[in-house]
Amino acid sequence: MPFSPARRRTAVFVLFFVPGLTIASWVTRTPDVRDMLDASTARMGLILFGLSVGSMIGILCSGALVIRWGARPVIVAGTIAVTAAAALIGIGAHAGSDLGVALGLALFGLGMGGGEVGLNVEGAEVERLLGRSTLPAIHGFFSLGTVVGAVAGMALTAAAFPVLVHLVVVAGVDAVALALAVRYLPSGVGRRLPAGTPEPGSPRSAVWKDSKLLLIGSVILALGMAEGTANDWLPLVMVDGHGFDPALGSAVYAVFAAAMTVGRFVGGRFVDRYGRAAALCGSTIVGAAGLALVIFVDHQAVAACAAVLWGLGASLGFPVALSAAGDSGDDTAARVSLAATVGYIAFLVGPPSLGYLGEHFGLRHAMIPVLVLVMAAAFATPAARTPHRARETEPVKG
Repeated sequence: MPFSPARRRTAVFVLFFVPGLTIASWVTRTPDVRDMLDASTARMGLILFGLSVGSMIGILCSGALVIRWGARPVIVAGTIAVTAAAALIGIGAHAGSDLGVALGLALFGLGMGGGEVGLNVEGAEVERLLGRSTLPAIHGFFSLGTVVGAVAGMALTAAAFPVLVHLVVVAGVDAVALALAVRYLPSGVGRRLPAGTPEPGSPRSAVWKDSKLLLIGSVILALGMAEGTANDWLPLVMVDGHGFDPALGSAVYAVFAAAMTVGRFVGGRFVDRYGRAAALCGSTIVGAAGLALVIFVDHQAVAACAAVLWGLGASLGFPVALSAAGDSGDDTAARVSLAATVGYIAFLVGPPSLGYLGEHFGLRHAMIPVLVLVMAAAFATPAARTPHRARETEPVKG
């Protein structure tokens, strides 16, 4: 059956892999791109602001687009944008154009911020149909993409491989992955018919006022910010803040990405055994420990090991909290969409603003607000407790 839950899960795995591969390919080349543009830390923050602008547009539009058209077209459009962005970033860097790189990042943010909200709605539906914790493994393929991208980027950085050729090849891989996976996604998931669109004051509008959902959202915000900060700044923190050369800085990011991947692939079993609240509380504690060591301990070996803790701590935050958001009340699609929106704002929009703090206080100390957010999120994790009710099962939508 083309739309069986197992095939849909595989398609979502592939489509989560694409933005992970792309963002890691960009991140590992940020020291090279900075040198090609001859940009200061503040200018890099301004260039990364393009990512914020595109992300905000994609994130804020995606929920309404999923409700109007369903998740599938939003996913397809987002993945096409991510694919084109990889090539545009490479072209902008090759031309020495701040604007070109910023526009490429804006397109990437637009595609990822919009497309992955649709992917999370689809992933939550697949998890419900399979009846077990699946979102951590689904997000694990994003992390697997970052590992593959980071290892390749590290090797290509060490070999002084052209940034333009590297990112154009990544765009080609993205296009092939989309063509192979999209046929297994059904239409209509998350869509509401116009006649059923709720009016203001209806239960859908009320999800914004649900205190439990907002607490879960605060956990997603903090751990999404921790993950996004590493994706934007970790190689530069290692180069500028701890004295690594660019290739080793990329290697530390690869270690972080590997820790994220391991955490997500094994975390589902931990969640099924101990519950979401315990998993998220442990994530915040481990992530905070890793961040604190990177910020406050001036030692290369400690910083590299701390990246493992940082990655493990951030790994379960997004997928487990999204799953909890979907189970926090009625209208699962609206709740997942809201939670994913909060998470992607933190993941894609927050970290670029740290460039200005880094310019004045150093990149290591610019991470302190992220550490504070992660520590505070530990107190909100009880809101993610699994409700004492069985999940209802519905027929697969074809």
